[in-house]
Amino acid sequence: MPAMYKVRPLHSAGVLAEHLPTCMYPLPNLHRAPGTAAPPPQEEVDPSLQALESRQEEILKRLYELKSAVDGLSKMIQTPDADFDVTNIIQTDEFSPLTANGADLDLMLGKDYGALKDVVINANPSLPPLSLLVIHSLLCERYKILSAVHTHSSVKSVPENLLKCFGEQTKKQARHEYQLGFTLIWKDVPKPQMKFSIQTMCPIEGEGNIARFLFSLFGQKHSAVTSTLIDSWVDTAIFQLKEGSSKERGAVLRSMNAALGKSSWLVGSELTVADVVAWCALQQTGTANTAPANVQKWMKSCENLAPFSSVMKLLK
Repeated sequence: MPAMYKVRPLHSAGVLAEHLPTCMYPLPNLHRAPGTAAPPPQEEVDPSLQALESRQEEILKRLYELKSAVDGLSKMIQTPDADFDVTNIIQTDEFSPLTANGADLDLMLGKDYGALKDVVINANPSLPPLSLLVIHSLLCERYKILSAVHTHSSVKSVPENLLKCFGEQTKKQARHEYQLGFTLIWKDVPKPQMKFSIQTMCPIEGEGNIARFLFSLFGQKHSAVTSTLIDSWVDTAIFQLKEGSSKERGAVLRSMNAALGKSSWLVGSELTVADVVAWCALQQTGTANTAPANVQKWMKSCENLAPFSSVMKLLK
């Protein structure tokens, strides 16, 4: 059937191919004169990026210099780390002697305005913590301490010398004139306990731990190696020399004799808490008279100090 309407095309295929645009919106370039070629685009460098690149180059240069220095030092060391003698490091350690000025107790224990900071210790009179009594005497040489001794109801009787272990408190001053309160309570406890902030602090237990805390009030500064050796001697004195078997005590005495052959004190050239705890452990175990020569000499050096000689009176 023939079409009802026949429409003639308006454009031929050739005309459409020539006049169709290649883009939707062609616009002239306003940044160059007619007939001139467009210049190549230039990238602008951000100043902050330039500064970052310069800093990175400087850091890489310094890292290279540090690497060279470390490589040089590593070539100078001929022995393995395990062969180093730590006593050589301890000799160069800086000690602050006990005769120096005291530390800032408010900074170490916290400041309570209008209240004296009290250290309260519970101890069993059947095994008195001699090291704490020695340290108390040392602290009295440095600070103004208000000392007191009490007896808990759990203890039936306490020897007279233990009740007067802090001496006679004859001269009483106003409480606020003291720097530290030190109260010892003879109580039926398995091991010594200490608090210096009754409301907020959990008790510190064990003679060695309390001795470490009290000795820190002298403000001595030690290197990491020296502090580790001091802690090691304190633990050895408590758990092997004082509470260990006879075989363990013999091994500890041999180690002490070797250490004291290199220095006048157990760790370095100054008295530390390790000397106090070890000396007291020897006195409590009754092995002082059978100790080797270097240990005997060291014990006499301790006993020449007034705090040790005063504690020896409690043992008689």
